[in-house]
Amino acid sequence: MTDAFPFDEAPRHLIRDRDGAYGPAYTRRIRSMGIRDRPTAPRSPWQNGHVERLIGSIRRESLDHLVVFGEARLRDVLKAYASYYNKVRPHLSLDKDAPDFRGKQKIGRIAAIPILGGLHHHYVRI
Repeated sequence: MTDAFPFDEAPRHLIRDRDGAYGPAYTRRIRSMGIRDRPTAPRSPWQNGHVERLIGSIRRESLDHLVVFGEARLRDVLKAYASYYNKVRPHLSLDKDAPDFRGKQKIGRIAAIPILGGLHHHYVRI
């Protein structure tokens, strides 16, 4: 938890499921960081739908297609996917735009930039 959120950047609230991995040591740690713990109701994954959707997207669009050896490589893959998800990937709820605004490119040849070893591509005009 301290690796994910340094003391000066920790969120005020944390919504989580009721997994047994979150024991008393976890609860003490997040309280000492000033984070208010909000567990969902038992057997209710729909209460955390945004996170469930994101985790599913990460698995379907990257991790299910790659073999990852080691924590460092997993972090690299997740960083690359986060960048792709926010800057390149079209989202239907945003009229096929990305969360980070990107300007329209009207002239130039189209080139494909591979992302995650060619699993996804970013098409740009040069």
